[in-house]
Amino acid sequence: MDQRIARPAAAPDTERRRRRLAVAGMLLSVLIFGSNFVISRHAVLHGIGAHDLLALRFGTAGLLLLPLFLRAGGLRNCGGVGWNHGVWLAVTSGFPMTFLMLMGLTMAPAAHGATIGPGTVTVIGIVGSVVLFGARLSAPLILGIASVIGGLGFLAFAGSHGAAGDTLRGDLCFLGVGLLWGFYPLLIQLWKVDGLKGSIVVSVLSLAYLPFYFLFFFRGFDIAPWWVLGLHAVYQGIINVILGLWLWGWAAHVLGAAVVGRFPPLIPVTGTTLAIPALGEIPGPLQLAGFGLIIGGLFVASWRRPARKAE
Repeated sequence: MDQRIARPAAAPDTERRRRRLAVAGMLLSVLIFGSNFVISRHAVLHGIGAHDLLALRFGTAGLLLLPLFLRAGGLRNCGGVGWNHGVWLAVTSGFPMTFLMLMGLTMAPAAHGATIGPGTVTVIGIVGSVVLFGARLSAPLILGIASVIGGLGFLAFAGSHGAAGDTLRGDLCFLGVGLLWGFYPLLIQLWKVDGLKGSIVVSVLSLAYLPFYFLFFFRGFDIAPWWVLGLHAVYQGIINVILGLWLWGWAAHVLGAAVVGRFPPLIPVTGTTLAIPALGEIPGPLQLAGFGLIIGGLFVASWRRPARKAE
């Protein structure tokens, strides 16, 4: 009898540990995605083109995850999620979104990509959590998000001030990245797709890009030393796609889209900070002010969890 009474009491502790792990996973994915802008920008500035990185990313991830895709149902039901769901997941987080990001990095600094894309993701996450899941916008959340958006505006204005035409086109690519990427955690939660399964489907469906790459954009295997290509294959395909997307999708399940929407503003802070030693992109006064607004806004927004409407 005592054991029966004690077991339900352990459930809240288990849930708290699960949420803490989800927060840690989101922070790691923020580090992965924030550094991705810097590492990819460094690559395109040193001879590895956007098409090459795209092929390395999804060629590595898609081939490694193909056996799991086939085991889960294969082409019959798109790895167990259905073709309608699978195609939308691939569009929002697969090669269309990644192509826009990498093309933007050929025209604009990494700090632009790490600012504009995640800023758009934040807005979509908040609006989507209200429309799709009935989350209420509490006063601290509204104030915090307003501060975050203001900080992102400071960073975007500082990055785009006096920009050339190519930089502005790159910024539009980053805007497209945010518009697509923002829907991925919402769809994962709405359709109750497991984070790892989402990564598998996105990676395998993105293999469809490889025939176009080899037909139109392949420049040979001597564009960089083999060890450089190998490192980018591991980082782009394994760390960024498999690990990053799995953590992001799993955390969306555990924390909910409204809470997950608070983490993307950390990506511009991570990306812009890492760009200082790696690319020599020194932040100015407006960017520093943006950092302060973002960090302060995150603190205020996290003061209370957004309430949910009664079912």
